[in-house]
Amino acid sequence: MEMEICGIDEAGRGPIAGPMVFAGVVLLKEIEGIADSKKLSAKKREALFEEIKNNSIHHIVWISPEEIDKKGLSACIAKALKEIKNKIKAKKYLFDGNSSFGVEGITTIVKGDSKIMEISAASILAKVSRDRYMVEIDKKYPMYNFKKHKGYITKEHIELIKKHGYCEIHRKSYRLKELQPTLF
Repeated sequence: MEMEICGIDEAGRGPIAGPMVFAGVVLLKEIEGIADSKKLSAKKREALFEEIKNNSIHHIVWISPEEIDKKGLSACIAKALKEIKNKIKAKKYLFDGNSSFGVEGITTIVKGDSKIMEISAASILAKVSRDRYMVEIDKKYPMYNFKKHKGYITKEHIELIKKHGYCEIHRKSYRLKELQPTLF
């Protein structure tokens, strides 16, 4: 059965550590309180996460830091979009942003996560999945405090990398000037 709209969003494009997580969502019913994941509290996102999973056809794609380093962001994003299209049959695929990364049949919508309920739902599934992973991996690497900054580039995170070096979930291809050796 082909559904109307599959909303797609990702979490973790910008961090220097951890996976990039994509979600594609076709809602089977309207869900009260859905909004852009960045505008919701962690508690509200967690509550909506289960409701969305139970009332949707969805697919989550994980892209590892190693794959990002090896193939680059654009190729990884295109791969995730293609996988979601292959797993979920819909009439329209709406992706948050301004590029379809060369994937046919994807319509982009800037700030789509605050305009289209299906994209908002996808943003919640992607963000909660990634945040849960970063809290869990913090147990293996407590010296980086991943549970707090979730792998994003914060002053604290940069200082911890300077102190401890990179670990296996850091994206080595990301070059931060704060971590480059200086001539003087």
